[in-house]
Parts: sequence; C-alpha cells; structure tokens
Amino acid sequence: MQRYFIDQPYQSAIKISGEPHHHMSRVMRMTAGNEVFLVFNDQVAIKAKITEIDNDHVLLVEVAKEALQRELPIAITIASGFPKGEKLELIVQKGTELGASDFVAFPGETSVAKWDAKKQQKKQQRLNKIAQEAAEQSHRQALPTVCFASAKELIRLFEEYDAVLIAYEESAKQGEQAQLVQTFQKLTAGQKLLVVFGPEGGLTPKEIEVFQTAGAKLCGLGPRILRTETAPFYLLSAASFYYELQR
Repeated sequence: MQRYFIDQPYQSAIKISGEPHHHMSRVMRMTAGNEVFLVFNDQVAIKAKITEIDNDHVLLVEVAKEALQRELPIAITIASGFPKGEKLELIVQKGTELGASDFVAFPGETSVAKWDAKKQQKKQQRLNKIAQEAAEQSHRQALPTVCFASAKELIRLFEEYDAVLIAYEESAKQGEQAQLVQTFQKLTAGQKLLVVFGPEGGLTPKEIEVFQTAGAKLCGLGPRILRTETAPFYLLSAASFYYELQR
C-alpha cells in the first residue's frame, strides 16, 4: 500500500494537493475507494480511504491509525564527512531504512569531495528526495532531513543533543568497546544522539581534539575497520538491537 508524508499535523479528514495528489492521480491512477497510508509531520500515521479525487485535489478520510511503532526510541543523527562519489546517497538511503532521524554532511579535512554552495543545494534536494522515497519504502513514521554544514556549524549543533559520539578507527584498533553501550544505556526515550563519521581518509587528530573539546566522546564500532559508508549502518543496527530487538 502506498505511503505518503504530509507536511501538516494529523487530521482525520484531509484535502491533499501538490506532489502527493499528482502521484495518486497521475502515477498510480487511484480512484475513490482506494486506500493509502498517510504520515503527518507530528508522526501520526493512518490508513485513509479516498472519497473524492479530481484534477486539483484528493479528499481522504481516516480508516484506522497505524498502531505499530516504527521509529527508534531515541533520535539518531548521522553526520558524515563529505565522501567520494555517490556514497552519501547510499548513506542517506540505507540510513533512513535503518531508522536515522536526520543527516548532516560536512567537509572533513581529508575529504576529497569538494562541493560549492550551488552543488550542495542541488545535492541536498536530491538527498532529501532519496530520504523521502526510502522512508516511504521502509514504512517510517517520521521523515528524515538532510542538511549541509561547515565544521564550525556542526560543532555548534553539539549542544542540541543529549550525547555526541565520534566514530574513531583508532578507538576500534585499540579495542575500545564500552563507550557505545554506555551511551545507549544512558539515553532514554525521546533523547537525541549525534554520531560523527569521518570521510574515507578519516578524521585528523586536530579534528578529534576540537570535537572532544566541544564535548564529544570517542567510540569504537567493533574490532574491524569499517568504510565510511558502512560505519553508520553498523551504528544504527546496533541501536536497533539494543532498543528494539532485545527488549
């Protein structure tokens, strides 16, 4: 069943236009009586039935609320140093499927990719579209956002989170395994976690020092060294196991 994210609070009866209407009427060729899932910006998800559809809008009424909770108890933001190629697209797509709440891309000191403001804007639009499609496919109840930030802007974001971790390969090499679990144990439902991942070349000692001074803690992600596009998936899978599967 098709799933649509609606940028307004929950309503039991709703009139929809714009892109969702276009997709229902032109792409899916829906008619009165067809049912879809609607997800509102307050994370309420409902099954709704089309009662009227024309060239300008579609009217729907609630059939039932979606009872199953599909969001992680804590909100996890993935911050990635600019990776090469289309790795950021992969991180956003699969990270959304695995439950990430938001994504931040920043220029790491070792980043090979260099995107000016114009290219960042175009890429951000593409990434948000990828996030929406992945959220619909994976039946999310919240729509992740993607933004670009400078290193300084990223650090200023730290104060908005209850915990900030830096995925650091040197910690993994040294066998550090406790920090991630300790952080999960400390965080409770509704709190926010930011995890920073370096680009292919990793984070420099200077970056690590600046992040730690701002309050971030280093953590390893198991005994193996993971690629920049793989590490976020490990983190999100570990969070799902800790908060969802073992409870």
